[in-house]
Amino acid sequence: MNARTEPAEAQRAPEIPARPPLIREFLLVAGLFLVYKLGRRLATGHTEEAFRNARRVWHLERTAHLPHENAVQTALLHGDTLVHLANTYYATVHFPATLAFLVWLYVRRPGHYVWARRVLAAVTSAALVLPFTFPLAPPRMLTATGLVDTARVYGPSVYGPPSSDHLSNQFAAMPSLHFGWALMLAIGLIAATRSRWRWLWLLHPLITLLVIVGTANHYWLDAIVATAMFGLALAVIRPPRRTAVTAGRGTGLLSTREVVLAGAGR
Repeated sequence: MNARTEPAEAQRAPEIPARPPLIREFLLVAGLFLVYKLGRRLATGHTEEAFRNARRVWHLERTAHLPHENAVQTALLHGDTLVHLANTYYATVHFPATLAFLVWLYVRRPGHYVWARRVLAAVTSAALVLPFTFPLAPPRMLTATGLVDTARVYGPSVYGPPSSDHLSNQFAAMPSLHFGWALMLAIGLIAATRSRWRWLWLLHPLITLLVIVGTANHYWLDAIVATAMFGLALAVIRPPRRTAVTAGRGTGLLSTREVVLAGAGR
C-alpha cells in the first residue's frame, strides 16, 4: 500500500448494514404478533380485579388532575361521521401501519429495522406481563365514567361481549400498545429519514391517543405507562449512530453519513 492509496482508504466509509435474512425476519415478526395475541388471551379470567383496578385508575387520574376522557369523547360525538372515523382508525390502522413500518425499514433502512424490531419485541413482551399483575377494564366498561362505548353504538367494533370474546383480552387495557406502537412508528421514521417534514409523523401517535381515549378504550394512564416503557427500551436499545461527513465532495467516495442515509427519502 502506498501513500496515495492510504488517505483514500482511510476516508472510505463503512458498508451499508446487511439486510437480515427475509425468512428469519418474517418468522420473528409473525411470532411477535402471535405472542401479542396469545399472551393477552392467557391473562383472561380476572374480571372482578380488572374492574376494581379500573376504579382505582379513574380516581388516580382525577387526583392527579389529568384531563377528563369525557372531554375528548364529547368532541367526537358532535357528529356520527367523526366518531365513526375514530372507531375505524382504532380498528384498522394499528396492525397494518406497524407492519408497513417494519417492511419499509427492512427494505430501505436495514440497520434501523433491526433496532426498531428489537424495541417493539422488548416492549411488547414486557407489556404482556401487566395483564397478569394488573388486569384493567377499559373505561367504556366502567359505568361511573359516564363514557359511551362508541364502537358498540356507532361501529365498527372489533370486540364482542367480553364473556364470549375468544380473540382478545378486553381486560388488558394497560399499557396501550395501540399508542406505544404508534409512538415507535413515529420515532423510528424520524430517526431513519432526513426530510424536513419527518416530524409530522408525530401526528400518528397524537391522533392515536385522541382515538383510544375518545372511543373509551383506554385511559390517559395507559398511554403514559406505554410511553415510559418505550422510553426505557429506547434508552437501552440505541438506534444506529449518525456520524459526520468525512470525505470531500467530488472524490467519488461516499461519506459515512451518506452511506448510513443511502436511499433516504426526502
